[in-house]
Amino acid sequence: MAKDERPLELTPELILSAYAQGIFPMAESREEDELFWLDPEFRGVLPLDGFHISRSLRKTILREPFQIKIDTDFAGVIEGCADRAETWINTPIFSIYMDLFHAGHAHSVEVWDGKELVGGVYGVTLNGAFFGESMFSRRRDASKIALAYLVSRLNAGGFKLLDTQFLTPHLESLGGVEIPRASYRRALRDALSEKANFLRQPLTVSGHQVCT
Repeated sequence: MAKDERPLELTPELILSAYAQGIFPMAESREEDELFWLDPEFRGVLPLDGFHISRSLRKTILREPFQIKIDTDFAGVIEGCADRAETWINTPIFSIYMDLFHAGHAHSVEVWDGKELVGGVYGVTLNGAFFGESMFSRRRDASKIALAYLVSRLNAGGFKLLDTQFLTPHLESLGGVEIPRASYRRALRDALSEKANFLRQPLTVSGHQVCT
């Protein structure tokens, strides 16, 4: 894992340029103000035609126990993702991704239980690539449900790449894989040559649509 540690003056343009080159910023912890660039030797991706919905998750999605919303509380999703003992989401990270959201380059898929935000995922869009940043869950399967709705939306919008940065056991169970840096960059180049639209799919879709 390459790591170039130095203070950064982040702008939305700088972040998008970095993503286009295959690198992304992180922080050591919420207490640290300094950020660093990451360019992993192996990259986690979730093939958009290979998302695995288990039988039990499918039943839950079809039952529609939660309301799924898009971009109604982007800040709340970041805060949910940072609400853990250790996190790389610090104040500069929060600020720059809010800037990207207001510029139309970042989006959230949110899981609501009534008036309570109980799960979600957020990330950055650039042409046909979606760079997943983080997800969280305060109810059983809430993050999995958010990811299922995200994959459905990306497929409907013409996206070609869902970058998860790293591969965790959780993502692997959903179909995530790890690929070498060179393979990732080829996939990224192909995705950046495509036009996609995160909002092409209607804001409200059924669980049945997500599962088919």
